[in-house]
Amino acid sequence: MKDFTAEELATFDGKDGRAVYVAYEGLVYDLSDSPMWTGGDHEGMHAAGHDLTAEQEDAPHDVHVTDFPHVGRLV
Repeated sequence: MKDFTAEELATFDGKDGRAVYVAYEGLVYDLSDSPMWTGGDHEGMHAAGHDLTAEQEDAPHDVHVTDFPHVGRLV
């Protein structure tokens, strides 16, 4: 597994064909195959390439990011 800095994670923003990665509770997940994250955007409320841990509190659903491949950790 790879260690990602916040700056490295930000490059996985889903734009221009790049992979869609997000961090949650210190782990980095690949959401590239999720139809809910097309172009690195989730419902106009969340953007790929970021740590979503704090934002999960306000989400109207349970945590689903952990259903996707774990590719590293945020350091």
